[in-house]
Amino acid sequence: MRVRLLGLGLAAVVFAGTAACDEDLSTLAGPTPNLEPTFSSIQNEIFNTTDSSGRLACINCHNAAGAPFNGLNLTSAVSYGNLVGVASRGRPTVLRVAPGAPEDSYLVHKLDGRPSIVGTRMPRGTGPFLTAGQITIIRRWIELGAQNN
Repeated sequence: MRVRLLGLGLAAVVFAGTAACDEDLSTLAGPTPNLEPTFSSIQNEIFNTTDSSGRLACINCHNAAGAPFNGLNLTSAVSYGNLVGVASRGRPTVLRVAPGAPEDSYLVHKLDGRPSIVGTRMPRGTGPFLTAGQITIIRRWIELGAQNN
């Protein structure tokens, strides 16, 4: 009986910690207070919308007209299919989004501005760039399997 209670207590602590993880992400969203670790939220709050910091919506450049030049269309109808499980144009051996693996996802590398990227940090130019909190939420979506949710 004691072992069962201990097991239930441990399960409750793990569940509470997991639930709190996404709840804490909401405090990180900064200029996109409604951002959540779901694809629909990232599409709406990051790709489609200029945020309160002045960071331009990604689709200002990454659209059907710009895709021949920058290699990526992030408009709503095609963005998921252009990101998840697709090789990056700049580094074809790296997936744009590797489900479950943010460190292996070129999208994260471009948003962080890592030295291994081809071209410039995104969004292009001198910023404003996504905040560390916004990038953490995108990383969390990838960690959760990069679902089309």
